[in-house]
Amino acid sequence: MTCIKKVGVLGAGVMGATIAAHLANAGLDVLLLDIVPRELSEEEKNKGLTLESPPVRNRIAQNGLNDLLKMKPAPFLLKEYAQRVEVGNFADHAGRLQECDWVIEVIVENMDIKKKVFSETVGPNMREGAILSTNTSGLSVNEMASALPQKVRKNFMVTHFFNPPRYMRLMEVVGCKEADPAQVEYMADFITRRLGKGIVFAKDTPNFIGNRIGVYAIFKSIHHMMDMGMSVEEVDAVAGKATARPKSAAFRTADLVGIDTLVHVGNNSYDALVDDEEREVFKLPDWVQKMVENKQLGNKTKQGFYKKEKTSEGTQILYWDYEAGEYKPSQKPKFESIKFAKMAKTTGEQLKAVIGGDDQAAEFAWRSLRDTLLYSFKRIPEIADDVVNIDNAMKWGFNWELGPFEMFDAIGIQDFVQRAAKDGVAIPDGLDAVPSFYKIENGIRYYFDLQSKDYKKVPVTEDQIELSLVKSSKGVVETCDNASIVDIGEGVYCLEFHSPQNSISDDMLDMVFTCVQRAENEGAGIVLGNQGERFSVGANLFMLAVGIAENKFDELEATVKKFQDASMALKYAHVPVVAAPFQMALGGGCEFCLHSDAINAHVETYMGLVEMGVGLLPAGGGTKELCVRAVQAAERFGLDVQPLIFKYFENIAMAKVSMGADEAYGLGYMTPADAVTMDIDSLIGDAKQKVLSLAKNYRPRKPAVIKAPGRSVAASVKSQLWNMKEGSFITEYEYEMGGVVADVITGGDVDAGTPVTEQYVLDIERAAFVQLCRNQKTVDRINHMLKTNKPLRN
Repeated sequence: MTCIKKVGVLGAGVMGATIAAHLANAGLDVLLLDIVPRELSEEEKNKGLTLESPPVRNRIAQNGLNDLLKMKPAPFLLKEYAQRVEVGNFADHAGRLQECDWVIEVIVENMDIKKKVFSETVGPNMREGAILSTNTSGLSVNEMASALPQKVRKNFMVTHFFNPPRYMRLMEVVGCKEADPAQVEYMADFITRRLGKGIVFAKDTPNFIGNRIGVYAIFKSIHHMMDMGMSVEEVDAVAGKATARPKSAAFRTADLVGIDTLVHVGNNSYDALVDDEEREVFKLPDWVQKMVENKQLGNKTKQGFYKKEKTSEGTQILYWDYEAGEYKPSQKPKFESIKFAKMAKTTGEQLKAVIGGDDQAAEFAWRSLRDTLLYSFKRIPEIADDVVNIDNAMKWGFNWELGPFEMFDAIGIQDFVQRAAKDGVAIPDGLDAVPSFYKIENGIRYYFDLQSKDYKKVPVTEDQIELSLVKSSKGVVETCDNASIVDIGEGVYCLEFHSPQNSISDDMLDMVFTCVQRAENEGAGIVLGNQGERFSVGANLFMLAVGIAENKFDELEATVKKFQDASMALKYAHVPVVAAPFQMALGGGCEFCLHSDAINAHVETYMGLVEMGVGLLPAGGGTKELCVRAVQAAERFGLDVQPLIFKYFENIAMAKVSMGADEAYGLGYMTPADAVTMDIDSLIGDAKQKVLSLAKNYRPRKPAVIKAPGRSVAASVKSQLWNMKEGSFITEYEYEMGGVVADVITGGDVDAGTPVTEQYVLDIERAAFVQLCRNQKTVDRINHMLKTNKPLRN
């Protein structure tokens, strides 16, 4: 198979450019091409350029690249990755496609234009053996293939990225009829490993899987909303987290996608799906079309189903009243069924509780889910061969927490069938004969195959470890309310957090000591990891606030001491410890990572020491560890320690958080010895392999004695803080807190070069933490964060 090193991207619009950015994130070289402009811009005329000038001819692609650097959220992991993208144009540089191992077409969604580009530009310039793919969201891959030479078709397929490509996990893959199955499999594996995508294998049908089901669900919600006389925000109160779907629900999702895009997909679906039994669902009411005509397109025009309006009392959220044809202030609707369902322990139980209610929200939830689930069932084998591909498409492409067939199981298939039948809805053949769509036996997940009427293993890669499956097959060594020790094989234990938000609790700290002891006596090493929504948000702020309010400062100090001891136990364990952070690794979560032998982070890891935002300093060993790192780096490379201390001090004082794992290197939270995993499903497995690699010749670390930077460096830090305070860049209390951090991170009130132990620095770190807890301004910051989830600058 072709080793993919360089990729050509045809089309530098938003989608093409952001795909190019993510390819660069994966370490690939990219050639980004677009058409030659037909006219000069005023700026080009003023510069004396002509239509033959290279900057003019490459302008569209160059503008696409330039725009990437301004976008939020950022499409590049690091801005310097833009250097991996080279720009050009179709007319002058089509021959350079010969340099590319993979070419992706991302031009306008028009079949005639695509076929012309394939026949005139792409086909004649493809290198033998190179992969060609189209990013179409639903046009026929086989019709496009007809415009290609025979030799190119065997390597031609759909690779449908979802927007934005860096953040959306779903990748729909569809091979044309003449595509080599081995090439399709190879690309699916490559895209998973290198780009971090979740692959679903779709068929050559309009809108494939994600948009076919997702758009149907939104359109059906609109029809039910109108039938039941509900508002868009009442629907969104039901169609979001309450029913195992994203927080953006139906209409906020539509605003994100773009209402014009939604209408376009609906119209295409209606035109193409002539045999679909529910074709009429894709015909939207006139009032939606009028929204498009009025430029109410969603977030991109700052008005859609919702808009924000600034008032004298602050920003107000308005929703579109489709009956009155005007925006009205948000009513923030509440429903008893949803309130009651929030007490459920699992997503599936919550879903069942919502549809089991007796108010309007429960009825809407039932109707919309009933129709969507039945529609999904009837699409097999039309759009996909199995339930797994459909479920994954909806979870990865539309951020549903449960796929349609997982929802069937949560509700109970027989209960679902009986209730739907009472509604007078036709039940498709075979549904009532399915025992369940999924089952787990001996740590293996199986799905019910509708073709063979038997169970088959859910496909997984060799390096994929799913903790829930391991635990189901007696992989739990020890457990408590908020943490477990899971045996993931070959002597490696996973210390799994499972508290709310994975915040650090007292029993979790106990489990750290237990895990280290077990691994030292019985195993090869430890992975710090879990598969919740986030790695860890740090300390439990609510419990801290309670302790302060009750003046339990001795107990708080004891808890902090226990946290510090747990961090040190990880750092000086006699077996390797590898942290596997993802999403949020904040505060104490970051501190655990800093004390591990190595970090194997998911690419989207937001790591930082954020305690200053609530008036505190990192006291689980984090401030100490940055002090030690600065001193040791200065000694190793013969550097002045002061700039290194300043750098780490800024991390703490400004609560700097990496916007991805790649940024964590620059902040000093990760080192060159650490690794990044693109595919989230491989994270625990990759961390395990890193443990085993370290375990082969592991030499435990010894507690460090460092030469303290001392009071002179602390004074330099405080001098800069004073200047910032005088310039009104920081508040009086931020100046005070900064001084406290400066004293700790420089090793205390000692002369420069004084030998101090790590425990000495931990002791002053802990004392400083308690000192700040006693300050009312810190209490105000904590309470404000708990109430608003935003920092207070007092």
